[in-house]
Amino acid sequence: MQTDVNPVILRPADFAAEAARFILDHARAAIAARGLFRLALSGGNTPRIVHAQLFALGADLPWNRVQITFGDERCVPPEHADSNFRMAKESLLDAVDIPAGNVFRIRGEIAPADAAREYEDQLAAFANRLGEPRYVHDLVLLGLGEDGHTASLFPGSPALEETARNVLPTIGPKPPPQRITMTFPLLNAARHVAFLVTGAGKHPLVDEIVAGGSAHPAGRVRPTAGAVTWFVG
Repeated sequence: MQTDVNPVILRPADFAAEAARFILDHARAAIAARGLFRLALSGGNTPRIVHAQLFALGADLPWNRVQITFGDERCVPPEHADSNFRMAKESLLDAVDIPAGNVFRIRGEIAPADAAREYEDQLAAFANRLGEPRYVHDLVLLGLGEDGHTASLFPGSPALEETARNVLPTIGPKPPPQRITMTFPLLNAARHVAFLVTGAGKHPLVDEIVAGGSAHPAGRVRPTAGAVTWFVG
């Protein structure tokens, strides 16, 4: 059963700074409550500007209490220009004092099915140590494609109907097509989800999804016991 909490849309004048403050507020609250902040990063270009503000505004954050995962990854080596990990490393991870063991990378350089299973097992092992039936993120960051996709959950993909697996290989419409993605069961286990969306062309799509009843994949992100916030720039 999904939460009945309505999504919140924020259209801040300073998109990147306000999104970063939002993330940092959640980080500090999670660390105070549970000793650890579990954050899923998204790919694309929009997160770069938010990452820069996270570094600038989060100097006092105990990054050793932050655990990073990735909502999806392209099936490329970590040094590849299309790698979500590389983008996060260059725009955030290299700049903050986070232990390497706190960053859970999807190994896009190995066979997609193996990478998905390996990542799923890694998250499950950590969740099991905490007595959780499924890994619970404090905050998941997601983007929005013009076709309504989020993470690498594309319209028409069989992954949209997955109810058991937390991570799956999938195929995207643009190169490189092979991807690894978190599925709705894992995304919807999060305590909070924040969409980071820029570009006036996507504003009508955001309004449609938030209104409810949308068939777009992003409209199926409805945390079971959490909330959704949209940052729209």
